[in-house]
Amino acid sequence: MIKSMTGFARAETQAELGGLTFEVRSVNHRYLEISVRLPEECRVLEAAIRERVAASISRGKVDVGLKFHKQEGGVAGFEVNQELLGALGKAAQSIDEDWPVNLDPLSAIDIMRWPGVMSEVAQDPAPLHEAAMALFDKALADLVSHREREGGRLGEMLRERLNGITEQVVFVRGHLEDMRTMLLDKMRQRVSALGVEVDEGRLEQEVVVLAQKADVAEELDRLDSHVAEGLDVLDLDEPIGRRLDFLMQEFNREANTLASKSQDTACTKASVELKVLIEQMREQVQNVE
Repeated sequence: MIKSMTGFARAETQAELGGLTFEVRSVNHRYLEISVRLPEECRVLEAAIRERVAASISRGKVDVGLKFHKQEGGVAGFEVNQELLGALGKAAQSIDEDWPVNLDPLSAIDIMRWPGVMSEVAQDPAPLHEAAMALFDKALADLVSHREREGGRLGEMLRERLNGITEQVVFVRGHLEDMRTMLLDKMRQRVSALGVEVDEGRLEQEVVVLAQKADVAEELDRLDSHVAEGLDVLDLDEPIGRRLDFLMQEFNREANTLASKSQDTACTKASVELKVLIEQMREQVQNVE
């Protein structure tokens, strides 16, 4: 199935620790290039994300971005530094015994405010990571589907242009005999303008020589072959962008040769139309995976 290299997907969910939003986009690129932007809480997922992208996409520049909106008040709990708490208690007792002035006793809040006495218990990141990867799988699947849909439209356009090339080849091939007659008429007109008599057989020989130089049968056969190859490639169930890119070069080469051998306006017009069709395909092939 033909796939485009351009696509976009967005997926979001509400996890236990906060909201997650993935955005994945891709554009055309000669090779596979992956860029990943993750919040600190999910930084360890980068390698897994890269592996999953590479398993699903073979070519294109893929940008992956995750936004994490941490839930307010999402605290697992606190723990007390018992060693520091004991030291504070002893220090307070010593001061109370040695100091002649009565001091207000320390409250629990006062102790909790002391640096290092209380610390937040780190939450288990596993549920957050599981939710993030599940969400990424959904976003990646949506991106691949988008690329496939876009690729289907590209395939239709390319098939139309290939059929258009076939039409031009058929036209030129049917015009070859008329071109030989046209060459003979032109030569007769030139001889008549010179006011000299030339043997008809000699004229025929000269026309044959010119017709051989202008013969495009081989180029037309190769164009037919390239069209058949292009239609076969479009049906392959694998990345075909590089194949098509090479095929566009071959198409262009034959169209240029056809134009250089043209001897009349009809053939020239057909070669120009071929170049237009080939250029239209070449532009779109740049987006094929």
